[in-house]
Amino acid sequence: MTTLSLPRRAVVTGGAGFVGGALVRHLLDAGFERVVSYDALTYAANPLATHGTWPADPRHTLVVGDVRDSDRLLETLHAVQPTVVFHLAAESHVDRSIDAPRRFVETNVLGTEGMLTACRSYWSDAPTMLREGFRVVHCSTDEVFGAAGPGEWFTERSPYAPNSPYSASKAAADHLARAWHHTYGLPVVVSNCGNNYGPFQFPEKLIPHMLVRALRGDTLPVYGDGAQERDWIHVTDHAAALLRLAESGTPGSTYLVGARAVRRNLEVVTALCDTLDRLAPRPDGVPHATAIRFVTDRPGHDTRYALDPTRFERELGWRPRVSFADGLADTVAWYLEHRAWWQSILDGAYRAERLGLGAVS
Repeated sequence: MTTLSLPRRAVVTGGAGFVGGALVRHLLDAGFERVVSYDALTYAANPLATHGTWPADPRHTLVVGDVRDSDRLLETLHAVQPTVVFHLAAESHVDRSIDAPRRFVETNVLGTEGMLTACRSYWSDAPTMLREGFRVVHCSTDEVFGAAGPGEWFTERSPYAPNSPYSASKAAADHLARAWHHTYGLPVVVSNCGNNYGPFQFPEKLIPHMLVRALRGDTLPVYGDGAQERDWIHVTDHAAALLRLAESGTPGSTYLVGARAVRRNLEVVTALCDTLDRLAPRPDGVPHATAIRFVTDRPGHDTRYALDPTRFERELGWRPRVSFADGLADTVAWYLEHRAWWQSILDGAYRAERLGLGAVS
C-alpha cells in the first residue's frame, strides 16, 4: 500500500464490535492519525470495545450508521478522507442465522453492496495519489468453504460450499467484493479468518459463552459429541493481520488468516475448565468440567474448519504471536476482572440460552 506520503486515516465498519474494536485499538497503537468506527450499534456492539479500559482517544470517532445506507457511509468517507476502509460490519452468529436468516442477508449481503458502492464513489472522485494508495479490506470467514475433510486444510483455491445461512451470506459478500474489484477496479483485498477469541467478545460465542455459564454455576452445553474442529486465533493477531493486508496485500487477492490452532470443541471447553479451576475454582471444590453436558447438535453443523495461511505468511511475512494456551489464559483472566461488563449483558435481553433451534422440528 503506497501511503508513505498520505495521512494514515481509517474507517472501520463494525468498529464497535468484538473484532472491530480490537482493530481500532491496534490502529491507534500503530499511529493512525484518525480512526472512525462506522457502526449500527446492534445487540453485540459495545462502544467501549474501541478503547477498552483506556480513556477515550481523541483520534477516534464513532459514527452511528448502517452499512446498507451507502449515502450515509459516503458522507462519512468524504468527511474523513481515509486511506483504508476495513469492512467488518456483519451478523456473525450461526445459531442466530438459523433463527433469522433474512437479517443476515440484509446486513451481510446488502450491507456489503452498500459499503462497496460508497467506497467506489469515494475512490472514483479521490485525487490521484489517494486513489493509488486507497484500499478496502473485506473481512470474511473460513465457514464459506463448508466442512473440511479429516486432516484437510483450506487454501485460497478451496471451493466455496457454505452450509449455514450465515456462511452463505458471507460467501455472497465475498463474491461481491471480488466482483467490485474485477468490474470496477476497486482495490479490494479479501481475508478469510477462523474463530476469534479474546476480550470484549459477546457471550454467545463458544469461549465467552462457556466462561460466563461456568462462573454463574450453570451447565456447560456442548453440541453433539464435541468433536467438531475449529481454527482459533486471538483477536489481537487478527487485528495485526488486517493492518498488514491493508499495507501490503495485493488488490483482487484473497488471503487466509489462521494461527494453525485447530482444536476440537470439547478440547476447548475442557481447557477452559482447567484454566478456571486454577484461576476461579468452584466454591464446592468440584472441577468445572463436571458441568459439561452433551446436547442435541446444531442443525447442519460443519465438522471441521482449518486454514492454511502459508501464502499470507510467505508473501506478507505475517505470523501470529499469541499461542492458544496463553491467549486462553489471558482471556479467562480478562473476563474474571471485568465481571461487570458481561454481567450487564446478561442483565439485559441476552440470557446465555441456546439459540438456533429454528430448524429443529
